[in-house]
Amino acid sequence: MTAFTLGIDYGTNSVRAVVVDCANGATAGTCVFPYPSGDHGVLLDPRNPHLARQNPADYLAGLRAAVHGALADAEGRPGFSRDRVIGIGVDTTGSTPLPIDARAQPLALDARWSQNLAAHAWLWKDHTSASEAALITEAARRQAPEYLAPIGGTYSSEWWWSKIWHCLNVAPDVFDAAASWVELADYVPAVLAGANDPRAIVRGVCAAGHKAMYSDTWGGLPSKAFLARLDPKLADLRDRLYEKAFPPGRPAGTLSRTWAGTLGLREGVPIAMGGFDAHYGAVGSGVRTGTLVKIIGTSTCDCAIAPVADRIRDIPGICGIVNGSIVPDYFGIEAGQSAVGDILNWWVERVCQGGTALHAELSREAARLRAGESGLVALDWNNGNRTILVDTRLTGLILGQTLHTSRAEIYRALIEGTAYGARAIIERMQEYGVGIDRVVCCGGIAEKNDLFMQIYADVIGQPMLIAGSPQTPALGAAVSAAVTAGARGGGYDKWDDAQDRMTTLKEKRFTPDAAAHAVYDELYGIYRELHDAFGGVAGAAPHLGTLMKRLLAIKERAVA
Repeated sequence: MTAFTLGIDYGTNSVRAVVVDCANGATAGTCVFPYPSGDHGVLLDPRNPHLARQNPADYLAGLRAAVHGALADAEGRPGFSRDRVIGIGVDTTGSTPLPIDARAQPLALDARWSQNLAAHAWLWKDHTSASEAALITEAARRQAPEYLAPIGGTYSSEWWWSKIWHCLNVAPDVFDAAASWVELADYVPAVLAGANDPRAIVRGVCAAGHKAMYSDTWGGLPSKAFLARLDPKLADLRDRLYEKAFPPGRPAGTLSRTWAGTLGLREGVPIAMGGFDAHYGAVGSGVRTGTLVKIIGTSTCDCAIAPVADRIRDIPGICGIVNGSIVPDYFGIEAGQSAVGDILNWWVERVCQGGTALHAELSREAARLRAGESGLVALDWNNGNRTILVDTRLTGLILGQTLHTSRAEIYRALIEGTAYGARAIIERMQEYGVGIDRVVCCGGIAEKNDLFMQIYADVIGQPMLIAGSPQTPALGAAVSAAVTAGARGGGYDKWDDAQDRMTTLKEKRFTPDAAAHAVYDELYGIYRELHDAFGGVAGAAPHLGTLMKRLLAIKERAVA
């Protein structure tokens, strides 16, 4: 009998639901629900550009609308019926924590807190807690360096504890009103399972290990003694959080009677462990040992895996190495860039005042340029640096402009800058023993922008492969649901079997051009000089006095 799973993908601007055929990963139905609140779903504060929150009401409205729409879209497809949906998987942005009350309901759904931005979900790209993150890093380096070792040596303002501590500092009334806090990745499965007590929420090791300094090695979350040194109220909160977090493959719960009736599905359908969009995107892209998966969107997240038996070294500047965060029995390795698509959107939409048509026009013009012909080099830090410097207070830079510099040249330089940042991440992983013999890309940019992909191939020096599905996070969540259901339930007992059957690669690939790669080697060297100098890397020795003239020399050769 044909079986289907449901993947629900909570992104920055919308929620997408996908009905997937377990036999081959084919999409039977899909629906996207744009968040109605704020600016494309993001609640902003004009007085603070680092603030980014979301309305939990959008999550619930999106859950209903997207799932209903995807199931309706699947109706009439051969073999499909709602009683053949055997599992549900959920992926979300992260770290996106939200404060909840004693009934496991978001505070923002209570009229008393609905107008308070601190009571809403703290979106992954909220950088208001930079000071708290720095203090956490400093305290851990002195008192508990083991907490920092698996997460690259630096705690980020994008993560769990820094955001919650910042809430305590700037909105203590919200902090005091919260019975507990929960990651969005754990909240949605709990909603579907009908959890009405924070203690009943099953927590995933993906969010806990990468963002909350959780590890079974030291007994779970950071100790109360450590948290008390930050603030006694954080230590008290620890008792109201969780003791154990789990890898994917086991259920986070089963579909409650209420939500089964709401969605028109069978009560008791298993719900997979929630995970971050990038990690399930890696699953949906067919991640294997030796594969780097690049999920390319407004930002990027890079994911790889390594067998736990390999005991890989801690990697400075990498976002996390967590046992079981992507698939069980493998270390999940996460890195990424805080802005990629956002940088191109900034240039095209904010500065040039254009839209989709201008993106296409500038791509065509930039494609006619040779590597190095613009005479420009850019740092990709318009939203800070996530990896390998882990510093949200770094900013962007474009060097080499003249009175003749065009919009298309800057557009291309910005793409190249993000490619240099991607290469720096790959080189850091390889330096510490993580083998990368293929790069698989997914996301809208990978699907639509050939110039972008060719530049990445030329800069990195490896072919760029593209995942077969345009919705890899949702597909990965659906794969997890199929494994959670198990072979007896119509799914799979092994991750490899599920990925072999349910994931594919496109035939289209982008192969490096040797001549362009040679030029980009030179430009990457200049990028690294700037990267290390402005990033405060110890021992950096840039030759800034000759740098502009070297760029001009590269430009003159390219033009000639």
